[in-house]
Amino acid sequence: MRLLRAAPWLRAVSPAVLLLGLAAASGVTPRAAAQTALTAADYARAERMLAPSTFPLVSGTSVRPGWMSGGRFWYRGGDARSGMFYVVDPAKRTREPAFDHVRLARALSAASGTPVDAERLPFGAIDLDGDAVTVSAAGRRWTCRADTCTPAAATAATAPPMRTASRSPDGKTDAFIREHNLWARDVATGRETALTTDGIEDFGYATDNAGWTHSDRAILTWSPDSRRIATFQHDGRGVGRMHLVNTSVGTPRAETWAYPLPGDSVVFRISRVIVDLGTNNAAPRVVRLQMAPDFHRSTVSDHIACSGATLCDAQWTADGQRLVFVSSSRDHKTATVRVADAATGAVRDVLTETSATQIGDASLSEDLWRVLGATNEMIWWSQRAGWVHLSLVDLATGRVRNAITTGDGNVDEVVRVDEAARVVYFMGVGREAGRDPYFRHLYRVGFDGRGLTLLTPEDANHVVTLAPEGTDAFLDTYSTPDTPPVTVVRDLRGRLLHTVERADISRLTATGWRPPTPVRMKGRDGVTDIHGLMFTPTTLDPSRRYPVIDYIYPGPQSGSVGSRSFSPARGDNQALAELGFVVVAIDGMGTPGRSKAFHDAYYGRMGDNTLPDQIAGIRELATRYPYIDTSRVGIWGHSGGGFAAAAALLRHPGFFDVGIAESGNHDQRNYEDDWGERYQGLVVRTGQTDSYDAEANQTYAANLRGHLLLAHGMMDDNVPASNTL
Repeated sequence: MRLLRAAPWLRAVSPAVLLLGLAAASGVTPRAAAQTALTAADYARAERMLAPSTFPLVSGTSVRPGWMSGGRFWYRGGDARSGMFYVVDPAKRTREPAFDHVRLARALSAASGTPVDAERLPFGAIDLDGDAVTVSAAGRRWTCRADTCTPAAATAATAPPMRTASRSPDGKTDAFIREHNLWARDVATGRETALTTDGIEDFGYATDNAGWTHSDRAILTWSPDSRRIATFQHDGRGVGRMHLVNTSVGTPRAETWAYPLPGDSVVFRISRVIVDLGTNNAAPRVVRLQMAPDFHRSTVSDHIACSGATLCDAQWTADGQRLVFVSSSRDHKTATVRVADAATGAVRDVLTETSATQIGDASLSEDLWRVLGATNEMIWWSQRAGWVHLSLVDLATGRVRNAITTGDGNVDEVVRVDEAARVVYFMGVGREAGRDPYFRHLYRVGFDGRGLTLLTPEDANHVVTLAPEGTDAFLDTYSTPDTPPVTVVRDLRGRLLHTVERADISRLTATGWRPPTPVRMKGRDGVTDIHGLMFTPTTLDPSRRYPVIDYIYPGPQSGSVGSRSFSPARGDNQALAELGFVVVAIDGMGTPGRSKAFHDAYYGRMGDNTLPDQIAGIRELATRYPYIDTSRVGIWGHSGGGFAAAAALLRHPGFFDVGIAESGNHDQRNYEDDWGERYQGLVVRTGQTDSYDAEANQTYAANLRGHLLLAHGMMDDNVPASNTL
């Protein structure tokens, strides 16, 4: 689930509550449970392991480049509270200060009337033009040269877009919603034009309502020439309502909005449209695609909206004449690629993917396919071979011309397509034997599937940023959960050009901090490898026995561990370990990033929650690390993890003793339709029951033997509190 909105006190209280709960479950005092007297110093040490304390103690962990001409880029180095700006020239293999920080701070102080500290400059981005540096500070833009800063001239191009609007690629137009219709605003003049006029309540244009999320931002994708907009008319007529009532002093206020549930006879539909803004004084025109409404579904999200409030599964050809998009069935078992003529709205089908479980997943990147309009081709992804692979497809016929990638391992993201060279650059996982299968690497390969080349050779997780097209360079930051990052620049053949940063964690390690231990175990079947992280107290005494706490997020669209990159803090795990626990986070079967079979391990059985793998993994770790005490096991999680934590106590009471379940979706019939219908399947009713009943936590409430804390925010508009109540 997507919810990460627990009130701060919920997260803060978890370690103490778990400690007391474990003690109660094992029939001993808190002091005996932790095997030592917890003191104020112990809690202070735990607090020092929380993110606000650890992140400021590291520097050089990430580099966010601002690319310039000639392959150069600027970035801000240093820790979270300070840092200098540098310019890197990979060709010359140099890194130099971008400007004189002391002089600029002095000049900006004088110009703005606000004190500016050279070591804590109040801006995070710069524009460099010769000897001029333009920044945003003290509420306005400034251009600084030598010892002088003057207000920068305001232009339409620098004016920020409206909060809920989408700006056109040419920067001239903002599109936004007003009274259920789509409007356009000229950035330069402020002139507004209604692009649609027939939108009404529950049948408006470009709406952001997905049930679990609802806002007034506009969901749409501009054509490259800024002349057209691909969007939809969102049909929520007849959809059931969600109701929340606040608890402020005075008359309660009700919040009500459309929120479809699994099994509902009516759910959200979208009628796809293309809005032509009109040129040469022509009036805007709405072109309706000649097809039945689609279900509100996508292959890579639980919403039709993707990053930047753009349409998921939709791409324009470069000339803006055709829109290529994907229609997904309600149960996600069928996905059809279609092409629409932007002028007429005519639609034709290109190819169809089918699956016995689901096509795609909310864990997948939205950048997994690419339209090649000039050659009437498409790079398309599929899991037909059991992994995410790319193929070259004829856009006219839908015929697969050839496979681009094959073998074990997934394509994780298409980073760039060089149409002239007919080369694809992609991120992949699980392709390098003997390495952590979750480590991401950058590869290049020809459209014909030949010349596959690993461009990031280090045995680590790689985060890459390619320079703008036409520049032969990319930035690569690589690390592991237990080794700090190194940032380098490479060319597009993978050759090392320059080392930019090596993270400094000396201040962090001086506090006694140490990284988690990556662990590999066997899953429930005794054959399949599962991976995770283990956190132990910095005061670990191997001769003692420590209770276990399992932090769980069971997916299916993500796992417990998260990124395999280095981090000074991963939630509360290390802080919790400091109170006398071994804490584990394990990605069990049913979570993404591995094979299709691994991911589908508990499709249709959501109550599984990877729990058999959690148990198998913890038991194996106990044979490897004798200080792990499997007679005292606690578990906690939030949202989907809350569902799993409660299920652990109710379905496996002989193993788990204590659980904290925060904001859990304990019964998928009470959570939004697209979640359950994607991972559990459509609701099938049999007599007095249905196919969801056996997966709901309340079905097993009589099994509770340990201690379970249920917590939920009453105004939670993602997973409403009815899921817990």
